[in-house]
Amino acid sequence: MEQALEEKSVQDSMQDSEQEAPRIIQQVFKRVEKKYLVNTEQFNRLIPLLEQYMHYDEYGLTTICNIYFDNSSYELIRTSIERPSYKEKFRIRSYGVPTEDDTVFLEIKKKYKGVVYKRRIPFKLKEAREILDTLYASKRLTGNIIPEGGEPYSKYGILNDYTNNQMMHEIEYIINHYKLHPSWFVAYDRFAMFGNDDPEFRVTFDKNIRTRTDELTLDAGDRGAKIIKDGCYLMEIKTTGAMPMWLVKELSDMKLYPYSFSKYGNAYKRKVMEEHAE
Repeated sequence: MEQALEEKSVQDSMQDSEQEAPRIIQQVFKRVEKKYLVNTEQFNRLIPLLEQYMHYDEYGLTTICNIYFDNSSYELIRTSIERPSYKEKFRIRSYGVPTEDDTVFLEIKKKYKGVVYKRRIPFKLKEAREILDTLYASKRLTGNIIPEGGEPYSKYGILNDYTNNQMMHEIEYIINHYKLHPSWFVAYDRFAMFGNDDPEFRVTFDKNIRTRTDELTLDAGDRGAKIIKDGCYLMEIKTTGAMPMWLVKELSDMKLYPYSFSKYGNAYKRKVMEEHAE
């Protein structure tokens, strides 16, 4: 009951923020991300403090759906779990369960020495499918698969932009180099907050983190097996610089410390443990 009342209070506060200007689609990110696992009691203590310095994302509580790509040996996620200085992932992301004409993002996410770099291109879901089908059908994912101003992608206007065109070449390369294919579906319910003085400073809370390895399409619904218990949140603090001192002090007082947690990684480790237990 206490958790339900607190979440209702948060949702009411988010509705008060809906009059803000529409969000611009950001395609390139560079930031430091710290993750923390918090329980309901810790969540209830943090929210009033965050509300003093931050405002809620205009979209409120959002279900984020992802298809992670990997190869048959799960090379990308196994490498990531080993926590090297450099790692990378490729995924398709949507906000909510998309229809054919809704926007999805082809994303490459890299991490080098603690700094996260993310680049993404927005497409309609049906366009993203066409592009990936073309890549797999081409039998040659490198070279001139995306000739400037020519086929097969000239009909996608966004790729006429030089930066997006180069990003698409990078997607071609990572798919070809690792021999990637759809591997894992991961979804979660998130609300985000932005700094009043620094919109690049963000805090997000994810709950109901769930995964599946069948029906690896974004429009197949957001069902999946939960990988963290109810009443637990994955909090991520995202900054382009130093974390505000008021938050550093609060985290220290609460004895909350960064926690290495990959949603895809934890789902993979759980599957391995289940297979070994059989």
